Amino acid sequence: MRKVLVLNTTYEPVNVCSVRRALVLLLKDKAEAIEHADTCFHAERQTFRLPHVIRLRHFVSVPRAASKRISRRAVFARDRHRCQYCGSDRHLTVDHVIPRSKGGADSWDNVVTSCAPCNLKKGDRLPHLADMRLASRPRPPEPASFVFMHVDEIHDSWRPYLGSLAAAPVA
Repeated sequence: MRKVLVLNTTYEPVNVCSVRRALVLLLKDKAEAIEHADTCFHAERQTFRLPHVIRLRHFVSVPRAASKRISRRAVFARDRHRCQYCGSDRHLTVDHVIPRSKGGADSWDNVVTSCAPCNLKKGDRLPHLADMRLASRPRPPEPASFVFMHVDEIHDSWRPYLGSLAAAPVA
């Protein structure tokens, strides 16, 4: 099933939904289509161009507390499903940069995606003591990074609305 990017009235990405849900929002006049696909959906009396991007007609307040929750899926999405030590996309686990046994917290600034071999190599040490370097400094996810949790590939029509997140390829 294809996915559709949902934008707030401010053009900020707020969700990813199915084409069916997007069509319902359009039919109820709760959203407008911003980008269309070349294909159409044929109903009994109407034909609709399938949307790629829709924009809500009324502002929706998005709680940011959900982005503070750490989960494996969210960490993998933030790190684009790549080991932050070697770049591998296989046998992924979550690693604490500063091990919990050494006082490391379960925070966005201390948790990264790691492949099993790198996680095993690092063990209960700090990265520099294991002669390892992080590809990027861990940080809280950007507001639109949830998009990577819901799709396997980013459609070209979404890229203008995702800003810097759209620059790197999805795993």
